[in-house]
Amino acid sequence: MLAKYSLLRNWKHRRWKNSKFYSTLQQNSLSQSQIVSSNISIANYAREGDLDIARKIFDEMPVRTVVTFNTMISCYSKWGKFKESLDIVSKIHCVVLKSGSENFELVGSSLLNFYANCYEIGEARRVFDLHERNGLLWNLMLVGFVHCNLMKDAMELFAKMPVRDVVSWTALISGYSRSEDECEEAFKLFKLMRVSGEAKPNEFTLDSVLRACCRLGVLNEGKMVHGLLINYGFEIDHSVGGALIEFYCNCDAIEDAKRVYERLANPCLNSSNSLIGGLVAMGRIDDAEMIFSRMESNPVAYNLMIKGYAMSGRIDDSKRLFGELPHKTIVTLNTMISVYSRNGELGKAFELFEQTKEWRNPVTWNSMISALIQNNRPEEALKLYVTMHRLPVERNRSTFSTLFHACSSMGSLQQGKLLHGHLIKTPFESNVYVGTSLVDMYAKCGNITDARRSFTDISSPNVAAWTSLINGYGYHGLGTEAILLFDQMLDRGVYPNAVTFVGLLLACGHSGLVDEGMKFFHSMKKEYGVEPTIEHYACVVDLLGRSGYLKEAEDFINRMPLKPDWIIWGSLLSSCWSWMDMEVGKRVAERMFNLNPKQISAYVIMSNIYAAVGKWGEVVKVRKKLRGMKVKKDPGCSWIEVKNNVHVFCVEDRTHPQCNEILTILEDLRSEGDFNLSDNDNSAKSGIPDSIENVTLKKFKEDMKNLPEDRGFDEFIDCLRI
Repeated sequence: MLAKYSLLRNWKHRRWKNSKFYSTLQQNSLSQSQIVSSNISIANYAREGDLDIARKIFDEMPVRTVVTFNTMISCYSKWGKFKESLDIVSKIHCVVLKSGSENFELVGSSLLNFYANCYEIGEARRVFDLHERNGLLWNLMLVGFVHCNLMKDAMELFAKMPVRDVVSWTALISGYSRSEDECEEAFKLFKLMRVSGEAKPNEFTLDSVLRACCRLGVLNEGKMVHGLLINYGFEIDHSVGGALIEFYCNCDAIEDAKRVYERLANPCLNSSNSLIGGLVAMGRIDDAEMIFSRMESNPVAYNLMIKGYAMSGRIDDSKRLFGELPHKTIVTLNTMISVYSRNGELGKAFELFEQTKEWRNPVTWNSMISALIQNNRPEEALKLYVTMHRLPVERNRSTFSTLFHACSSMGSLQQGKLLHGHLIKTPFESNVYVGTSLVDMYAKCGNITDARRSFTDISSPNVAAWTSLINGYGYHGLGTEAILLFDQMLDRGVYPNAVTFVGLLLACGHSGLVDEGMKFFHSMKKEYGVEPTIEHYACVVDLLGRSGYLKEAEDFINRMPLKPDWIIWGSLLSSCWSWMDMEVGKRVAERMFNLNPKQISAYVIMSNIYAAVGKWGEVVKVRKKLRGMKVKKDPGCSWIEVKNNVHVFCVEDRTHPQCNEILTILEDLRSEGDFNLSDNDNSAKSGIPDSIENVTLKKFKEDMKNLPEDRGFDEFIDCLRI
């Protein structure tokens, strides 16, 4: 074996000594300034993406230094040319073998690092296995696994390490903090690190933990990390300060974010942009504007303010900023597509889309799909998805989340199932954001069973996912099940937010669970720190009113710390109609007339109440007022999906081409006494034949996985009738 190794080594030595590559490593009379100049040229061309020119300069250099090789390798890596990068690394590896330096600690470490950065983790592992293990190599191998997102391998290596210093702990914590599905592991590791006492956290450790808290939205835990940052003196660090601001903004603690920002001596662009983003999200545009006016202009801040102005209805200011921006990036154009669509200017949105669609940027296509959905054109959004798929343009989690919302808007369960079939063939099926949209789609389209099954596919459900399923149970009148689900959520360590309690209160209201609903309302702030909003008060009024506690609901409104709006009074008035309570109804109607004298619904409901109790004189008065107001109430409508086509029916509408046949069948059903759909007959309500609805989601997913991509896609197109 030794003889074989010696021969191999001598062969490599002769081969590389006689090669052009080896000769370029020898020193000659070329001046140092020429080498530096060539290195700079390589870097400049590579920065602009002219890699062929950069490589030509590299190949023609008679002498190349370590900087030359590093520059070329970095350039290829930056532009995703990992094969070319590895070719250069392999040359260097051969030189290392020739020189006999492979066992030198720093050389072996550099080789391992090279391979790991180029995502050649197998080669990195071979270098690791060939060398005597030292602290540097252990850490580099761990960092390599994290860099390649191989967290299971990283964890196994971490468990075997003889010594784990702050670098080891931080590398692992940082990896988990960036994970969507396993972010909680970062916080668990940090706790273990402190308990073990193996290493003291540094600013990078705390920064990673804070970013994990930001992803999880855990305000209390993040505040504890903030306390540690202050104790260790890291709070004024720009990177840490930016992470703190981003964390507080994400948790809607905007005042805490402002306090951190004000303590920074010279806030960097990232910190300022993070605070502007948080203020915009909270609707505090004037505060965001003040920070924007004091800082150095940059595209990120411009995009945030353009979006913020649009959200607050200041469309002209959005357009002004867009016009002022000298260099418009794809991000800016995508933002303006959203701005125009928000303002109903779909024509202008399409103009920008036409300018950029050939770039095949997924965000651009997602923005346009979202624009169509926002403007009540979900069918066109689905057709645009078909074009997107054909080009092809890369689909991401936002694509599917948006499209499931379109299916919900149309009430089209069959379209949603076909889109689910596309999702199964992508890596996004277990994604929490996509999964939440899928659960919402199934629930709103009347299929709570598949909503629950889809929920179980989500790898790490967050509060939004749990809330979506709780809302689904509430819509279907399954209040007890919704409460049990809430208890499961708490057992999993997921804490509720304001939207969760809206879902719970609605679920209790639809199921007549008054005591349980009031208990949840009173526990919001006391037990969970969630401040009740006007929406929560409206839910309580609906909860009491639906169960006939009309005077209690009226007293509850009168004691509210917030000023009740017409929605709250309208909810109680609807309950008065259900229970035919004219006494409370008259008082509530007067309140609504004071808020808005032209509130049509109040007149209509009071007219119905008077008619029900035989007060025909009052009915005539109310209807005379309505005629004098010259207003018209939009009729309600229902829809049903049959053979992939959604049919909409309004009151007294005779425009449907098969109207006579439908009415004839309805009369036959009534005469036979069979026209009675139970509340739980989801297949009848959704218009899906039993042969489809009775197939379980598990079998559906198996069938879709086995279906060729083209065939599944053709079915989707057929449904859109393109």
